[in-house]
Amino acid sequence: MAQSRTLESVQWPELPVLPWKYVRIKVLPLIYAFTAPMTLTETMLAPLAGNPLAGLAQADDLWLRYRTGNLPLSDGVQTSAAPLGDVDWDVVVCGGTLGVLLAAGLAQRGWRVALIERGILRGREQEWNISRRELTDLVDLGLLTEAELEAVIASEYNPARIQFLGGDPLWVKDVLNVGVDPVVLLETLKQTFLAAGGQLFENTAFQGAIIHGDGVQVQAGPGFTTRLMVDAMGHFSPVARQARGNTRPDAVCLVVGTCAEGFPQNDSGDLIASVTPIQNQCQYFWEAFPARDGRTTYLFTYVDADPRRLSLTELFEAYWNLLPEYQSVSLDNLTVKRALFGFFPCYRNSPLRYPWGHTLAVGDSSGSQSPLSFGGFGAMVRHLKRITNGIDEALTSNCLDARALGRLQPYQPNLSVTWLFQKSMSVGMDQTLPKQRINALLSTIFADMAGLGEATLKPFLQDVVQFPALAKTLLVTGLKHPALVAQIIPQVGLPTLADWLRHYGSLAGYSALATLLQNVKPAADALPPIQRYYMHRWLDALSYGSGKDYNA
Repeated sequence: MAQSRTLESVQWPELPVLPWKYVRIKVLPLIYAFTAPMTLTETMLAPLAGNPLAGLAQADDLWLRYRTGNLPLSDGVQTSAAPLGDVDWDVVVCGGTLGVLLAAGLAQRGWRVALIERGILRGREQEWNISRRELTDLVDLGLLTEAELEAVIASEYNPARIQFLGGDPLWVKDVLNVGVDPVVLLETLKQTFLAAGGQLFENTAFQGAIIHGDGVQVQAGPGFTTRLMVDAMGHFSPVARQARGNTRPDAVCLVVGTCAEGFPQNDSGDLIASVTPIQNQCQYFWEAFPARDGRTTYLFTYVDADPRRLSLTELFEAYWNLLPEYQSVSLDNLTVKRALFGFFPCYRNSPLRYPWGHTLAVGDSSGSQSPLSFGGFGAMVRHLKRITNGIDEALTSNCLDARALGRLQPYQPNLSVTWLFQKSMSVGMDQTLPKQRINALLSTIFADMAGLGEATLKPFLQDVVQFPALAKTLLVTGLKHPALVAQIIPQVGLPTLADWLRHYGSLAGYSALATLLQNVKPAADALPPIQRYYMHRWLDALSYGSGKDYNA
């Protein structure tokens, strides 16, 4: 008869003692993975192709590094006193996704342009939302024909809602209501670029650059020598990071979302909406658009880079918990197609001017958008005509030193004044505000703007602030709601308010000068090349810095 044994009587083999660091890093995560319940984010995103959960973890790691000041120093840009002599290219554009817009325009003007992209130049599946009015610049610049413009539009809707918890809805038309198919757009622009004589180098990662007195040696793939290197590598460009050093961003927009099927039929969108009061020292905002293959919904919030801020993963959990109430849908009914997430750092020192000659930051690399904007495609398109014309003139007149190229990224007071708005839409980690403060403030201000008409409201919704509209809004809000205005001062702080008054005064001055000098351009066109370059940049700075480019 066999003898029964208990666990205590078993002679277990002697195991080595594992170091605690190994247990903590290797063993405990495995135990947790097999025993912890799946989060909503893991449950909803795990079935998707492309492993978005790994991408989310990577983005969160980068966000942690930004807010703890633990970014590795970037030193890929060096300088050399030796002349380059003859170069192979007039322009090398680094970063193809949005850089192709600029590269195609310059190639069409006869310049030798190389476009380098670390992967394959192909748009993502998720649509880019913009307005038809803004897209016309691509036709005006000759980058798209009218037929091609229609072909790149994947979806279109009207109207869009603006509403905050406790307030009445406002409805607008023709703002961010067009969904552009990035796959079709970038393929069309790529062919336009190649047909104009440009050369595309895919799977060619930027590794560094040596700045010479007469050009740049771009270290990427086989290497490139050029008169001008354009950095279109985006928010996390290594060149921009080197120029900014270890400076932490002054503000950050955190964004998570999805494109999914299964929502109730809804042909309208949300430009900005809220369904909750302040939570987790954040005011959560929503954005939603009908898409070609479902509905896109974003949850976003404006924060500083305090180390204690929530992660993107935590924001995604809030997204899933709040989405059913926001869109009147059960998560069980949704079929998620794509996950969307990221963070957008913003710096008061923007647009960024590089300290080196023969280099220029454009788009998100330069930070040429307000801290209220996600940047990206819309910000690039808004400045595309100005930047294309400016680079063309810089190359023609050989105005390629740091001072001259800095004029292509001038101070823009209409962007700087929005820092006060960003501050009023965010909550400090150690700040105590009434839970409905931000919702009440935004409901009141947007209602006052809507009461002044579309000419006041629409430009603001497209990241353009104009002095007459801003002044009228402040006057109406101050007269009708003085107590609300008084509450903003302690919330944002006197230093922020004083800084805002400086930019507000500059906006008034830029607006007056832009109006006064609106007929000066023909005289500027007749100047010699170098003087013409500087005069055109000054006129551009007045126009864009006052928001008058919106009416051009």
